Amino acid sequence: MWKPSTQSGNSPAPADPQRQPSTPSPAPEYNNSAPKPMSSATAVSDQATIGKSLVIKGEVTGSESLYIDGRVEGSIHLPGNRVTVGRNGVIAANITAREAVILGKVRGNVTATDRVDIRNEGSLTGDVIAQRISIEDGAFFKGGIDIRKPNANDKPQPTETTSSTTTAAGADKAAVRA
Repeated sequence: MWKPSTQSGNSPAPADPQRQPSTPSPAPEYNNSAPKPMSSATAVSDQATIGKSLVIKGEVTGSESLYIDGRVEGSIHLPGNRVTVGRNGVIAANITAREAVILGKVRGNVTATDRVDIRNEGSLTGDVIAQRISIEDGAFFKGGIDIRKPNANDKPQPTETTSSTTTAAGADKAAVRA
């Protein structure tokens, strides 16, 4: 943590000499309390959020993780990041990401370089391409599963292809096959 230097009586002089008399006293207090809000702001900024009332039609791309609680139609392309579809999220798009966590409704194909999780209230209608997949009891899945090994990016042949319709009763069987 940065602490002000005690060698000089005043904080560093600002570029504008007119401000110098008014800022020395508040500046150390602000600097001493700044790290706590900064660290929590950094944690929040690691993930963008699409709120309940937002509707996006088109292409969503970026370089940070995304939490979707609204509606998205089109395509979502966030390679190397996590896409989380919240309980209120309704997606009619193909998703490409490092990992996808589905708690809401998704209609479209999901391609993940790492894993896809369909949680107990989640619904996915579409094909999945990933290294790992997890389907909890109570989740709905209808589509194909293509499990790719980490080094299989160069090979066009999948290691396993499964088409299934899974509900709460069959969720454990689908996870075991994958």
